[in-house]
Amino acid sequence: MKPVGIEAINAYLGETFVDVPELFRARRLDDSRLDNLMMRRKSVALHCEDAVSFAVNAAKPLVDALTEEQRAGIELLVVGTESGLDFGKSLATYVHDQLGLPRSCRLVETKQACYSATAAMQLAAGVVAASPYEGTRALVIASDVARPVPFTYVEPSQGAGAVAMLIGDDPVVAALDPGANGFHSFEVMDTCRPTPTEEAGDADLSLLTYIECLGAAFADYARKVEGADLVDTFDLLAMHTPFPGMVKGAHRTVLRRAKRMGPAELEADFARRLGPSLRYPSEVGNVYAGTVFLSLLSTLDHAPLDGPRRVGVFSYGSGCSSEFYSAVVTPASQRATRAMGVEAALADRYRLAMDEYDELLAATAELTFGTPDFTMDLDRFPQIVKRQLARRSRLVLHEVRGHHREYVWLGGAH
Repeated sequence: MKPVGIEAINAYLGETFVDVPELFRARRLDDSRLDNLMMRRKSVALHCEDAVSFAVNAAKPLVDALTEEQRAGIELLVVGTESGLDFGKSLATYVHDQLGLPRSCRLVETKQACYSATAAMQLAAGVVAASPYEGTRALVIASDVARPVPFTYVEPSQGAGAVAMLIGDDPVVAALDPGANGFHSFEVMDTCRPTPTEEAGDADLSLLTYIECLGAAFADYARKVEGADLVDTFDLLAMHTPFPGMVKGAHRTVLRRAKRMGPAELEADFARRLGPSLRYPSEVGNVYAGTVFLSLLSTLDHAPLDGPRRVGVFSYGSGCSSEFYSAVVTPASQRATRAMGVEAALADRYRLAMDEYDELLAATAELTFGTPDFTMDLDRFPQIVKRQLARRSRLVLHEVRGHHREYVWLGGAH
């Protein structure tokens, strides 16, 4: 069986952020909840950005690094998202066009809350594994732009971002363990999105469901992988991270039940195996479909990797569907991910003052779902856009004409 996994990975996490403690103060939220949230900042999309532009900006460096022959080997493009723009036409069609991918390519969009990108990645891995041709690749992108509801406790955790991955048979970044997958899924109304701008559900039920799925999905994994142990088998863990405090609570609960760990042992295990995975999520917020892969990317950039290490990955999507799987990473994985410069890009974001943040939210809300015609004011927020794009090029939404979205590149050469 040929190796299959992630050949390359990159993230685009926006050009601006808001300080989470400052947001708490401005919204007069109870700051005693900050410690449980475990977040410092959250990324905010510009008014002229959407899930398509985020997806393209994440994937373009990966595609540009390929030769023409390698690019021609991309047989599948899947975009996992909760930020769909149309009930029939997928985001993948726009992304495919903007990236200049070959027409001999399958295009699809997946939806299952935050699990959708994991479903896309596993679909892609199956396509690569089944292909008789060497060099077959798939491009998987998770892209979401949250529409925060001001003055709620959900607002501080909702971010914006996209993670792009090339899946192939030269898995430099992460080699998937074949057949090592545990599942747990059932119908539950923990979180749903009945309209494009409204999120409803039960936060307590969502946490309980997440915890149940973590334990049960790993139990299914252990039934298939002889001798698998949640502590001893995995050097590192990367989990879906709506906010880091939720991951810490789930880790504590599941290991108390499974291993009877005491507080000091739990804290040490959390810091060693999960701490590296939370660096980026604590700076970005919940990016839904891409959060589990942002956690994996954070692990690769920040964990000490002096040899091959096995990472246990837990993906959860409300509603619900979950999966526990694993992959092997190496020092070469870390060199490849650090070369993408994600940490530097996060440090270079523009810090929004609260009045700028509120104005940006208002501007973003002007383009509503289903609007047939709209022209974006690209000269709005010059203090942000000109600063951020002085050294690089980004795809942004220009206008909507007859429901068709048209994009332009702003900034440096692309």
